[in-house]
Amino acid sequence: MRQLLALSACLTVLAATPSLAQDSYELFPFTRQRATNVARMYAERLNGGLTVYRPDACMYNRGGGDCLIRGDAKGYIFRFLGGPPGWQILGLAPTAETEIEVSADGRSVVKVIYNGAPRPPEPAPQQSPTPEPEPDAPAI
Repeated sequence: MRQLLALSACLTVLAATPSLAQDSYELFPFTRQRATNVARMYAERLNGGLTVYRPDACMYNRGGGDCLIRGDAKGYIFRFLGGPPGWQILGLAPTAETEIEVSADGRSVVKVIYNGAPRPPEPAPQQSPTPEPEPDAPAI
C-alpha cells in the first residue's frame, strides 16, 4: 500500500511540473550565469590561456553584465574585449574581441561568431532631423 501511495505522489509531482517542451531559459534562470562562465572560459582557452589573456571585467559580473548581448530561449550571445593580464586596470588598449553564442541551457558553446582584433564600435543610430517649417507656411 505504501508503494502505491509513493507512486501516486511521484506521478502527482510529475504532472504538476512544467512540460519539458518549455524553454530551459524560463525553467532554469541560473543558466545565464553558467552560460557566462562557459563563454568566458572558452574565450580564455581560445586566446592562449590566463597567462597571456584576460577577458573584460563584465564577464566576471553576475550573468555577464554589459557583455550579454542577447539572452533568450534560443541561447545567449556575449560580446567582450580582452587583453593581457591587467589590461583594464592599467588602462591598456584591448588586444582581442570575442563574440560567442552559448546554448540556452548554458552548457556548451554553439558558435564562435568572432574572435580577433577589436572591431571599431558600431555607429549609433542616427535620428532623422526634425523638418523645419517652410518660410511661407503659417506658424501654428
